[in-house]
Amino acid sequence: MDKVFVAKRVASKLRTAEHSVDAALVEASEMVAELLRARKELGLAANVGDAAVAKLTAAVTALSEARTSMVSAHAELAEVQLRLGIRTRMSVEDKVEPAETSATLREVA
Repeated sequence: MDKVFVAKRVASKLRTAEHSVDAALVEASEMVAELLRARKELGLAANVGDAAVAKLTAAVTALSEARTSMVSAHAELAEVQLRLGIRTRMSVEDKVEPAETSATLREVA
């Protein structure tokens, strides 16, 4: 089988997995926020639902760690791609963003 075809299939699954982890992270974070808003709107004491918020916060942390692992796996697979001699065009989603700098808006403008 053509290695470029296989690489594209793997890249597609990788992007899907990355998007899934991001979506789960968003949903879990929004759930924490919703629970906190609900407690406040209902005028409940801070300890009501605290155990659930703690569990959800732990889930958000685990999802964040999963996201970091996915990013690392992506980098590892990019190295494999190079070793296999596969040259493909990068999509907008695949582009690596430069690290944040300490520049302020005033310095940029």
